[in-house]
Amino acid sequence: MENPFSLEGKTIFITGASSGIGRATAIECSKLGAQLIITGRDETRLNETFNALFPNLNGHQKLIANLSIVEEISSLVDKLPGLNGVVHCAGIVKPLPIKFANKEQIDYIFGINFNAAAILSQQLIKNKKIQRNASIVFLSSVSSSFVSYGGGALYTATKGALNGLAKGMAIDLAAQGIRVNCVCPGMIETNIMNEGAITKEQLREDEKKYPLGRYGKPEEVAYATIYLLSDASKWVTGSNLLIDGGFTLQ
Repeated sequence: MENPFSLEGKTIFITGASSGIGRATAIECSKLGAQLIITGRDETRLNETFNALFPNLNGHQKLIANLSIVEEISSLVDKLPGLNGVVHCAGIVKPLPIKFANKEQIDYIFGINFNAAAILSQQLIKNKKIQRNASIVFLSSVSSSFVSYGGGALYTATKGALNGLAKGMAIDLAAQGIRVNCVCPGMIETNIMNEGAITKEQLREDEKKYPLGRYGKPEEVAYATIYLLSDASKWVTGSNLLIDGGFTLQ
């Protein structure tokens, strides 16, 4: 029986695959038969993701790259084959009140969260690495255009910019059957949560803001991304798929 969610025969390229949502997306895509090409800056953690992938007859690949460096993006693109799917997961969360932000900090967060994805997309398209009827997915956020938070002006701006980029690309690439969408998750349980000054007690209190009573899991975002990569979403483009446990309902 045909499974429209299958990724068999598809070559999928995932950035930011060394941890969090990118890692979960790579693993779940491999379970559904995709041939994966994963990239990240941290070689040790990228190896951990690579070793967790389900085997593929054509073999998976891993490529170390720092997407904040344009030359490394160009080198990375040169190594890629034709792609049936691209998932842009690389990004950072950096709370910073706008009144304290300087140009260097603004350039830094935009460079990683927006510029890298935009330049990589441009290079992939220009070099004809995206196959006809392929799917491109940007990992955006509930903070892109639905809500924001204290100190989140720059992060929100970068994710909002991704949403705008995706909509414009969806129009530009529609003639080739290439679909472009965003996934917009709420708070997800990843290692990023352990890197800040927020205590576990504060996180548990914040979870109560979600009608479903908890934060999301990386795998749950991966499942939504797989839908957008698969033939099940062949008539979906230019959309922002909200996955937030009901957070924006209140």
